[in-house]
Amino acid sequence: MQQKKIVVLEGNGEAAAAISSELRNAGFEVCAVSDDGEKAEELVKEYDPDAMLVGMTLKNVDGFGVLDKLREMHARCAVLASGNFSDDATIDLILQKGARYYMMRPVNASQVAARLGEIFAEPEVRTSVVGNDRKNIVLLDEKISNIFISIGIPPHIKGYAYLREGIKMAVENPAIINNITKQLYPKIAEKFDTTASKVERAIRHSIEVAWNRQRIDAINAVFGVRVYIGTEKPTNSEFIALVADKLILEGLMNG
Repeated sequence: MQQKKIVVLEGNGEAAAAISSELRNAGFEVCAVSDDGEKAEELVKEYDPDAMLVGMTLKNVDGFGVLDKLREMHARCAVLASGNFSDDATIDLILQKGARYYMMRPVNASQVAARLGEIFAEPEVRTSVVGNDRKNIVLLDEKISNIFISIGIPPHIKGYAYLREGIKMAVENPAIINNITKQLYPKIAEKFDTTASKVERAIRHSIEVAWNRQRIDAINAVFGVRVYIGTEKPTNSEFIALVADKLILEGLMNG
């Protein structure tokens, strides 16, 4: 599979170096790194990146200006923005200007790699979510990503996106876990234009990858109880239900 090309626009040099290193380790090609927003157009024309990371605080032209320029250019790259803004109005503005995702600082480099993996796995851009619904979905996505990072599910495998989608479905409709074969797998398959059996196998593989990394302590720490020991692995439905229950208890979907 061809490496995805990434351009990093980041005003903080230390953060830029950490993110670039993490992205390379995750299998991405970092084409260019700059702290100057004015260079956005030049870098897009030179490298034609698949994605651009845009920090909102940059030299000469800030992140808002960069987003405007990218839209004006009809740039095809996916944009992942990051900044210190936490109010709904500003975050909505950033998303309306074309950012696929917005991450609040401080940004963990591994989270950036995970988020990019999700972006490239998704068949289409979510653009219609606004207000509290958007905020809850962003929070839910971030929480699931953090859990996956903690227990060792890498973002570049197909099962990552399928598993994330299944957990979101189970959070929104807990009863679906009782019909995992007839409802959950087919719905995920439909969204990603694949088959239910491939979804099932990819999710199983994702869970096995995490367990084979022998991070049982981290897994149990995430769920707050001793869930598993040794090589004992959960079934697909058990794992999805476990994560969904944790998220529901934390009230992430409350308005």
